[in-house]
Amino acid sequence: MFNPLKGGPPASGIRRAVLRAPIRLYRMGLGGLLGQRMVLLTHTGRKSGRPRQVVLEVVARLPEPGAYLIASGYGERSQWLRNILATPRVRYQVGRHRYRGTAVPLPPEESGRALADYARRHPRLAERLMRSVGHDPRTEADFESLGADRRTGVPLIALRPSERM
Repeated sequence: MFNPLKGGPPASGIRRAVLRAPIRLYRMGLGGLLGQRMVLLTHTGRKSGRPRQVVLEVVARLPEPGAYLIASGYGERSQWLRNILATPRVRYQVGRHRYRGTAVPLPPEESGRALADYARRHPRLAERLMRSVGHDPRTEADFESLGADRRTGVPLIALRPSERM
């Protein structure tokens, strides 16, 4: 089984290709096919300064129009999370809607509560997603603990728009 303290996102191979396939859909103008459940996040590489892209699941819509919650399944081992911590200005697309905005990590307690809420709303999906990144939460408290742990858990990040493109 995957050890979350040692591993991280796949660097190459079939799994990486599958995980990156939705980026091609967005690039072909077909992001609308993914509906409101996926977000194409364009962030700035902290070392290269070049634009980088990742597709992530939307954990929740926030009350503010165009604002969403996303999760970092690999915690701070995710390159995209490291990048947004260095440069929080991002562009993102959900369905056909495009935004410029800011990526803001939630405080640990709030992140934990939000991940537990996601697991209540989507129990099977939350369980599958957590297992796919090496975690095996079984209780609401387990999900809260994972969401509150930025380093090796699954912290949540708010995407807040500054403008619609």
